[in-house]
Amino acid sequence: MFKRILLPVDGSELSMHAVKLGIELAATCQARVYAFHVVQPFHTVAYMADMLVATEISYTEEAAQRAEGYLEEVRRAAGEAGIACDSSYLIDDRAYHAIVQTAREQHCDLIVMASHGWRGMTRLLLGSETHKVLLESEIPVLICR
Repeated sequence: MFKRILLPVDGSELSMHAVKLGIELAATCQARVYAFHVVQPFHTVAYMADMLVATEISYTEEAAQRAEGYLEEVRRAAGEAGIACDSSYLIDDRAYHAIVQTAREQHCDLIVMASHGWRGMTRLLLGSETHKVLLESEIPVLICR
């Protein structure tokens, strides 16, 4: 049925639940999984840029470490289930766009993701990333609660 499943992860409990279900589905279909995390870029105000350079560097380093930690959890879970898993992260303001683009680039035929994650007020103001993925994706999206 499915050959390659994209598993976007943000580290939230609900996101990790979706990963678990995606891995179980991959085992049933004998599919591979691709773990993916989107890092929000560091934003600065132009007149403060000189003061924030060190902060931006440390933010980027910490965000990369967090991303690798989330992806390692997925790789470990997939490995325990005997499922092949590749992974990556990307810095992008539009998580939904990065998810859809990665699904396309990795030739995924299904996206399994949580109904919501860590976006808080941003989600309320701009709309859920999951909803945007549903609108933009050319492949099926399985939403987990």
